[in-house]
Amino acid sequence: MAIRKSNKLPQAEVIKQILRRCSSFGKKQQGYNEEGLPEDVPKGHFAVYVGEKRTRHIVPISWLAHPQFQTLLQRAEEEFGFNHDMGLTIPCDEVVFQLLTSMIN
Repeated sequence: MAIRKSNKLPQAEVIKQILRRCSSFGKKQQGYNEEGLPEDVPKGHFAVYVGEKRTRHIVPISWLAHPQFQTLLQRAEEEFGFNHDMGLTIPCDEVVFQLLTSMIN
């Protein structure tokens, strides 16, 4: 019986990829500062897109360590991977996302 190696990345590496993706998305476009970060996103936060309409939400970076938010990130990785043109997209109904975020707060 052969042992199957998982192709899942360690959690720390997944978080690093998310942060790299968030900071590199949209560089040199209108609405972004000289560091390539969106002007409307406060320091210590990042944008995610949720639901069928891809509604934009600004969430604190501290949520990356929260178990329920990590579950959403894993679902995003499984569905979209990290090589797509939209920002970080959460495959979740917007109402469910809002309920979850209210519990995290």
